[in-house]
Amino acid sequence: MKASTLRHALNLWPPFLFSGIRVVRIDDDWRHARVELRMRPWNRNYVGTHFGGSLFAMTDPFWMIMVKESMGRDYIVWDKAAEIEFVKPGRGTVAAEFHLDEARLDEIRQATANGDKYLRWFDTEVVDASGDVVARLRKQVYVRRKKK
Repeated sequence: MKASTLRHALNLWPPFLFSGIRVVRIDDDWRHARVELRMRPWNRNYVGTHFGGSLFAMTDPFWMIMVKESMGRDYIVWDKAAEIEFVKPGRGTVAAEFHLDEARLDEIRQATANGDKYLRWFDTEVVDASGDVVARLRKQVYVRRKKK
């Protein structure tokens, strides 16, 4: 699938669409993505700030998708675990950026070369319009080379 096709599909996907989550960018080489969450009356929590579930959801699939598409069909890639730390109340539009560099991909290739599974943590910050951190997230991705 092309990155632009996935971006459009995710923007129409009900969990993102109805939460105010918008995928702004996914590079054609799968190495960078940007996601935004706009404040809407239906995605506010009890005290009027961004609902934590929406902050988590906006970051959920991207590391797994980017690694999977970058590694190719010879690899099995899954989300394994996740952690979130809420740093300050989120208001207005918040954003998350994902950058996957060649060094990380090389690390994964080396670790899985003999068929072993590899668990890799990826960190992401959700920031507000001022650049202040609203939440820190960690996603653990499972990668294994397929058996031939």
